[in-house]
Amino acid sequence: MRIVDLVDRARALAAAGERRVLGIAGTPGAGKSTVSDALLDALGDDAILVGMDGFHLANEELVRLGRRERKGAPDTFDVEGYVALLDRIRAGHAVYAPRFDRSLEESIGSAVLVPAEVPLVITEGNYLLHDRFGWDAVASRLDEVWFLDVDAAERRERLVTRRLSHDHPHDEAVAWVRDVDEANAAVVERGRHRAHLVVTVSEAPAGALGHHEGAAS
Repeated sequence: MRIVDLVDRARALAAAGERRVLGIAGTPGAGKSTVSDALLDALGDDAILVGMDGFHLANEELVRLGRRERKGAPDTFDVEGYVALLDRIRAGHAVYAPRFDRSLEESIGSAVLVPAEVPLVITEGNYLLHDRFGWDAVASRLDEVWFLDVDAAERRERLVTRRLSHDHPHDEAVAWVRDVDEANAAVVERGRHRAHLVVTVSEAPAGALGHHEGAAS
């Protein structure tokens, strides 16, 4: 499927006459942000992005829970808060959403305004199709979920490159991808059969690493 076909499908959702919510799911490094950005560029004021990664638990809380070393796993997010925000978004009101800041490795609350008049809200993240730790409540809040597929070796290379770009030493970057990202990827893969559409990422825009993916993307 070409990106223009994805744009047409998203545009049809935006033209449905009431607010729709589109989920973009996939393993870490699959290109969720780049596909989301391509849709945003094409739809302009008719779409806005709310990332799942804005609901990362704070690093201080992850340390308290003993989960800091596997940040990005399904149980390192405020899932209930994410579901509550999706409900508010579906109600069609203007709402504020958090945004994950990679330079800080923390989420910033109320950083994204979702205006009431925007007909399509795109939300992207790893666990939109997961069925444990409360994530099973997410899919029913989404009108469609697209799962991005990608070659595993290419995806791992992207992830290492991304960590290197944020000044992580090479050995640490490789270890994080091997021990954390790959474990999360195995979890994410189990939900692909629940997607409305599976998209081969080689058909998506170039530069599939993107700018906005958070620690779990």
